[in-house]
Amino acid sequence: MTAQATEVVRLLTVRGETLAVAESLTGGLVAAEITSVPGASKVFRGSVTAYATALKHELLGVDPVLLAQRGAVDPQVAGQMAVGVRKALGADWGIATTGVAGPDPQDGQPVGTVFVAVDGPLTVRPGCAGGGKVEALRLNGSRAEIRMESVRSVLAVLLERLAGEQTGNERAQDTERNGGF
Repeated sequence: MTAQATEVVRLLTVRGETLAVAESLTGGLVAAEITSVPGASKVFRGSVTAYATALKHELLGVDPVLLAQRGAVDPQVAGQMAVGVRKALGADWGIATTGVAGPDPQDGQPVGTVFVAVDGPLTVRPGCAGGGKVEALRLNGSRAEIRMESVRSVLAVLLERLAGEQTGNERAQDTERNGGF
């Protein structure tokens, strides 16, 4: 269990919101990281490991034309996976990973090409960072290292979105918990 996963669970618990995960290259590692945190059951709805390209369409609603034209390793595919899992599992937030961990290139993309995505509630509060975001990564290392960095990266993007969404009251609770004023 990492500090990132612990913080994701804590923030979602404070906010009373839920999370769903769509994974391809990480093969369930994101879900495992989140569920390693005690209390994750309060916020974690579930996950879909759509490793096969066809499942990205069948289970997550990714546009089949996009998949046929661009392949599964694409920023739009990652974004649609996050939206799709959020809808399919009835969560407030959806996160997704897709990419090439190796050993061989895929869909014309080199090993280490990864896209992580977050989709969350759209809000009208000033300074809020809801909605969706896709981040492109170019990672080096072994297959295992690429997969683990993908997990870290998608959780970092989610934390960035959640932190941008914190209300003044949640920030005050954070400060009090951490011994500040």
